[in-house]
Amino acid sequence: MKWLLIFLIGAFTIVQINAQDAYLIQGPAITWELLSHDFGDIVQGDKVDYTFKFTNTGDQPLVLTNVEVTCGCTTPKGWPRDPIIPGGKGELTVAFNSAGKFGRQNKVVTVTSNSVGSTNQVMITANVIEKGNPD
Repeated sequence: MKWLLIFLIGAFTIVQINAQDAYLIQGPAITWELLSHDFGDIVQGDKVDYTFKFTNTGDQPLVLTNVEVTCGCTTPKGWPRDPIIPGGKGELTVAFNSAGKFGRQNKVVTVTSNSVGSTNQVMITANVIEKGNPD
């Protein structure tokens, strides 16, 4: 089963769909393979990145128009600029620089597109530890 999060005028609904039913959505729809990634423990100063994968499960081309991050330590490194056809796949790579950070970090990445609901979010997390401190 896949989960699809649909935003409708300030509210949201989570709909469970089977893979064979995914293409019944009218309009473009972005379905993420994973909505979050945890890097676990990383050492302060480490630079890490993760690639989120998604599929256009709608019946019209999907266009990503913007990717926004919550702070300067998180950087969107790349995403498709061309329309993604129905059934097509895409990737969004996000980098995190832990310099100057300490403890649990939660970074939200907002993706604006023409998808049903238009705005989607994915998240990266990490626990930043000091150099030489195993705790």
